[in-house]
Amino acid sequence: MNILQISFDGLQDSEKKIFLDVACFFKRWDRDYVAKILEGCGFSPVIGIEVLIERSLLTVDDYNTLGMHNSLQELGQLIVTRQSPEEPGKRSRLWRQEEVRHVLRKNTGSELVEGMIIDDYFFPVNEVHLSAKAFSLMTNLGLLKINNVQLLEGLEYLSNKLRLLDWHRYPLKSLPSNLQLDKIVEFKMCYSRIEELWKGIKHLNMLKVMKLSHSENLIKTPDFTEAPNLEELYLEGCTKLRKVHPSLLLHNKLIFVESLKILILSGCLKLRKFPHVVGSMECLQELLLDGTDIKELPLSIEHLFGLVQLTLNDCKNLSSLPVAISSFQCLRNLKLSGCSKLKKFPQIVTTMEDLSELNLDGTSITEVPSSIELLPGLELLNLNDCKNFARVPSSINGLKSLKTLNLSGCCKLENVPDTLGQVESLEELDISETAVRRPPSSVFLMKNLRTLSFSGCNGPPSSASWHLHLPFNLMGKSSCLVALMLPSLSGLRSLTKLDLSDCGLGEGAIPSDIGNLHSLNELYLSKNNFVTLPASINSLLNLKELEMEDCKRLQFLPQLPPNIIFVKVNGCSSLVTLLGALKLCKSNGIVIECIDSLKLLRNNGWAILMLREYLEAVSDPLKDFSTVIPGSKIPKWFMYQNEGSSITVTRPSYLYNMNKIVGYAICCVFHVPRHSTRIKKRRHSYELQCCMDGSDRGFFITFGGKFSHSGSDHLWLLFLSPRECYDRRWIFESNHFKLSFNDAREKYDMAGSGTGLKVKRCGFHPVYMHEVEELDQTTKQWTHFTSYNLYESDHDFLDQIWK
Repeated sequence: MNILQISFDGLQDSEKKIFLDVACFFKRWDRDYVAKILEGCGFSPVIGIEVLIERSLLTVDDYNTLGMHNSLQELGQLIVTRQSPEEPGKRSRLWRQEEVRHVLRKNTGSELVEGMIIDDYFFPVNEVHLSAKAFSLMTNLGLLKINNVQLLEGLEYLSNKLRLLDWHRYPLKSLPSNLQLDKIVEFKMCYSRIEELWKGIKHLNMLKVMKLSHSENLIKTPDFTEAPNLEELYLEGCTKLRKVHPSLLLHNKLIFVESLKILILSGCLKLRKFPHVVGSMECLQELLLDGTDIKELPLSIEHLFGLVQLTLNDCKNLSSLPVAISSFQCLRNLKLSGCSKLKKFPQIVTTMEDLSELNLDGTSITEVPSSIELLPGLELLNLNDCKNFARVPSSINGLKSLKTLNLSGCCKLENVPDTLGQVESLEELDISETAVRRPPSSVFLMKNLRTLSFSGCNGPPSSASWHLHLPFNLMGKSSCLVALMLPSLSGLRSLTKLDLSDCGLGEGAIPSDIGNLHSLNELYLSKNNFVTLPASINSLLNLKELEMEDCKRLQFLPQLPPNIIFVKVNGCSSLVTLLGALKLCKSNGIVIECIDSLKLLRNNGWAILMLREYLEAVSDPLKDFSTVIPGSKIPKWFMYQNEGSSITVTRPSYLYNMNKIVGYAICCVFHVPRHSTRIKKRRHSYELQCCMDGSDRGFFITFGGKFSHSGSDHLWLLFLSPRECYDRRWIFESNHFKLSFNDAREKYDMAGSGTGLKVKRCGFHPVYMHEVEELDQTTKQWTHFTSYNLYESDHDFLDQIWK
């Protein structure tokens, strides 16, 4: 410590002050931020910090964060403590919780105190009550960061030498009337009860940062005429703010940033008018006005030609935009989501090379102008849920950089121009929930398209007689509904996700060349009318997820592609068999959901059959197999069974032959009432979890929506490979273990009304190699049996097979 003391003693006075400030306050703070706060002390903090770094008394990491060795920090704090060992109120710096509490409660502060900084949320709310004179004796206080203290008697005084004032949840409506802020660099009072900071004009020559975020009682901002160096202003969440002082937009140096260069007025619900802009404001880059009550922007906004981002999301009264917006040559993001009164987007009068995102979702616009072709750099065009939008201009082919086009929910949109197929850059196209029934063939030749959705394109035709010219398999369930018409799909060579849910597709409506989509990972076909799928689907070698919920006419599944992981056939009430679907499976881990597919209820052995088929196909499973299927009984094949939600297994460990163990089968029968509390509250997800005592990691399956219609019991069958068990520290080799099932999300049910999910019984079975080897003979017996009596399966027969 003596050597370190010598190093400290060799510093200049200004360098010693910086050293002590970092030791007590600023370790792990941003270097530039600290330098900014210490400005105005009569010396250059930038030079002083550099000297301390050169002498190895400070460090700076890759994130520009100040560091200090623990021994050096201890030295600095010891030097401060020695200034007044008995009374902390006579030291230059206060940072320890108990000492700050002592000084504030006992009013023992003095003119010697230069800084008082404690971490955010240091004091619990309402714990510390101060007198009005708590800071009266600290006349040289320059740094103050505090929170959650109460001032029941008001506040008489704060030091006029403050450079940093950071008071989280300041409890009063105003500041002391005699407060002078000539030296203030950062003024921060977030979540305060301030209504008005001060009246008139204050000299704020050094002020660079003002943060008043979420001060919900703030009515107006102060006059900034004497704040020529203001750079950062945070006003988001000031919900009662009605007026922004005009002086705010007169500053040449105004940069307004929140990490970037922005002015945040988002959430100022009472703000109805944006002030007139005087002169050029090239420095303002981001302007956030989300959720304000603004009806229009002033024409003078054209002076903000440096804007990079302009957001007006959820400005419910915004009804028009000035043409001047197209003069923002630097603009990259324009966000108007949820501006429900906005009916027209202005003509674009000049090319805007940099605009990459245009969000118009939730507006009332009927079209975008043909001049949209003057946005050659546009990558995202979002028109989701524009209920009045009816026309996509043919000039859309001018958007040479467009990657994402979202037209979902544009229920009046009947046609998409053929020129859309010329946008070769397009990667995501969403036309779901529109009136489009015959998309142009050019769309299906887009070689770079990765995601395509027509979900919900199944409704009234665009003309009254259209359905008269369609084949039966393209009709919906009634003559007033028309299904989506699909051409060849093979041109979509890069497609990874295809959503054709609820498109009214009948038998044969899915093109047989769907098997040529070799890049496809996800296929969604729910709520359609086909009986089976094209056999070519097994050629989709990259397909991982297949969803066919509520396909009421679906009876059979073809052989699924080898790398499938997730299959949903929930609500497929006509589904008769799953036999053979997994014969090609090579995936190490698969989940099959058959919730509310009640014809499978008659075939109680399907779950075991699917498991056997999976084990034969995979041969050496590394992960797990999981399926949910209608059923109320634990198959007799399970060696261990128990009523209730848990099972305890006691077995001599020598009976386990680990060399012949393939894995472990676990199952449970569970039930959710038809109208459970969770469904009524629209909290759709259940998470059925299986746990082992002694391990903090379980296996689970989530489900929900289908159980609002089904009151039947279901069986969850889970197969675990030895490797998966090892990873979760599940040890079956011991002679005693316990498995339990529960709804993992029940603990988040704050109402305490329960989720309604009940586990009735459960089972456990170690799966040996010889059981898998018997698969061929068993499957032949089952195939022979089902060929005669596919719909009236016999439980006793199945039980005999699996005894």
